[in-house]
Amino acid sequence: MCLLAACTGESANSSANDHAGTHVFAPNVTPSLDVNYVDNFVLFDQNGDAHELYYYEDAPAIVLMVQGNGCPIVRNIWADLKNIREEYSSKGVRFYMLNANVQDDRSEIKKEAEEYGIDIPVLKDETQLIAASLGVNRTAEVFVIDPSSWEIIYRGPVNDRLGYERQKREPDENYLADTLDAMMAGQAIATPTRPTKGCLVNMGAANNAKAHAKISYSKTIAPMLEENCVTCHQEGGIGPWAMEDYDTVYGFSPMIREVVRTKRMPPWSADPEIGEFHGARQLSISQQQDLIRWIEAGAPRGEGPDPLEGRKSNPTDWPLGQPDLIVEAPAFDIPATGVIDYQFPTVLNPLNRDVWVKAITVVPGDRAVVHHALIGSSEDITPVGAGNDGDVFDNYLVGFVPGSDSYDYPENSGVLVKAGGEYRFQIHYTPSGRKTTDRTKIGLYFHDEPPAHQLRQQVAINFRINIPAGAEEHEEKAYFEFDHPAEIFLLFPHSHYRGKSSRFDLEFPDGRVETLLSVPRYDFNWQHNYALADPVMVPAGSRLIHSTVYDNSTRNFANPDPDRDVGWGLQSDDEMLYGSFFFRWTEETADNPVHDPLQFELRQFYGFGDANMDGKLQPEEMRRGLRAAWDAGKLTRADQDQDGALSFNEFYMMEKSKANP
Repeated sequence: MCLLAACTGESANSSANDHAGTHVFAPNVTPSLDVNYVDNFVLFDQNGDAHELYYYEDAPAIVLMVQGNGCPIVRNIWADLKNIREEYSSKGVRFYMLNANVQDDRSEIKKEAEEYGIDIPVLKDETQLIAASLGVNRTAEVFVIDPSSWEIIYRGPVNDRLGYERQKREPDENYLADTLDAMMAGQAIATPTRPTKGCLVNMGAANNAKAHAKISYSKTIAPMLEENCVTCHQEGGIGPWAMEDYDTVYGFSPMIREVVRTKRMPPWSADPEIGEFHGARQLSISQQQDLIRWIEAGAPRGEGPDPLEGRKSNPTDWPLGQPDLIVEAPAFDIPATGVIDYQFPTVLNPLNRDVWVKAITVVPGDRAVVHHALIGSSEDITPVGAGNDGDVFDNYLVGFVPGSDSYDYPENSGVLVKAGGEYRFQIHYTPSGRKTTDRTKIGLYFHDEPPAHQLRQQVAINFRINIPAGAEEHEEKAYFEFDHPAEIFLLFPHSHYRGKSSRFDLEFPDGRVETLLSVPRYDFNWQHNYALADPVMVPAGSRLIHSTVYDNSTRNFANPDPDRDVGWGLQSDDEMLYGSFFFRWTEETADNPVHDPLQFELRQFYGFGDANMDGKLQPEEMRRGLRAAWDAGKLTRADQDQDGALSFNEFYMMEKSKANP
């Protein structure tokens, strides 16, 4: 896990490192009720959305109340908190709940919230690390945080209306409202801490400082880092420092704590509660607890050998054996620092025969600067001096990120690369502080005979996206409908610097919807392929719906221009809705071809043209030329059922007749 990726000069998403304040975490501080400051964190809410505390650094105040399912005091005080929220949210105050109950999962929290009308984010602290750092003991306790300093200026009850099995009609004291009024007026808080009546939160071992100090570096921490982090954090790796011994880890331990709490590391963006993927880079709940608690206990060395010391990395270029074809991208010089535009080199295909690719390995020339690379092929050749703008998806082959060098295609499947044409690269470089030259190469492995199944790539895409200036959460969608039974193997969401979250949902013909992938905290700097651990079977008539939420506001640290309405574009300053996926037609064999290229292409167009997703192309959804023909009465015959719109079959037959007059 690249622990300092946000410090490499990239325009990374907002983080605690971007909002450095007066508070610096120091190990050996055991959380207690006299906690004065809140370090940054990222947690998912009951709906699976990600929330970063420091994102709202410009808010006048942040209110965080401890919630727990089944607690009558929480259920009763919500009406009071809701009234306060309605008054103060218009003044910019942000309201959240925090659930650290070991017995409550996100789905149960969502059910409780819906039943009791709780319509604010309930952040699930599944590790209890955030709650422990705040000294949480009971539900219904409110924290009021001042984002100008990240100081807790009040902790206690909302008011004095509720007691154990007792409640008043009206409160005599309105502690939370009085605190917010004092903040707005710039006045001191009279009583910053008050005891709270609520349900006890079982924090288990969260506050057992003696046990935390006994967590073994040798047996627990170092093996965890070796398994999850050293792939990047080694000499010559993309990580800016090498995890080569205890002293180095100890020195960086406060930074490790920060990037794990904010989910910046390990660099894996998928929601852990949705789907299983090959090569997932996620620390388990217990691993996060062990790592953070060990750091907060002072990162003790303890007894035993140091598994990281003297560790040698001897990666072979070709772990799958000698390739059938090696293709090397042109040399590219990387400066010591700065932001480098994506590079799109091309290499002519030296083969004059068709080949079926069964596996591929990517070997960066300098692993310290190759952040990621995408590779594809095309039957076309890019003219000299013309850019291909990253059209690696004409015939997509593979994506590389550190630690994922090779990809074996599913058994008895392959990607067809036609004779001639060219190989296309999209390479993202991150300067490492020194000048260097990269020569990334790929090794391709071929089937001896055509495989039983052709692996295909398609994209749910929307060229009509329009993201308003200043919009904090703007969603765009598109879908691809499968005409035949299929099997999905891999998902790849892509947007640019305004991308905030992304997901793939599979809608079955009977209306059921299954989420295949959710990326609550999309990061343009980490382009991941999400290879499904088990392929998903797709009945004919199902839709794969791809959606992305964009943040075009000033709060988005990476936003190139929040004052601009943003549409589709190939450059990073523009945006994309681009959901790529690998699949195969399950009924297709060499003797039984079912693939219809025209239908395949039109399905992609129809999937974003049908903006309301009702299965019909309404006149207002038609592109300009098609709409003009419709208005002129030229498409009357195409609308066979005369319902005033074009179904896909009507649209397909119309286009097919044009192709075959």
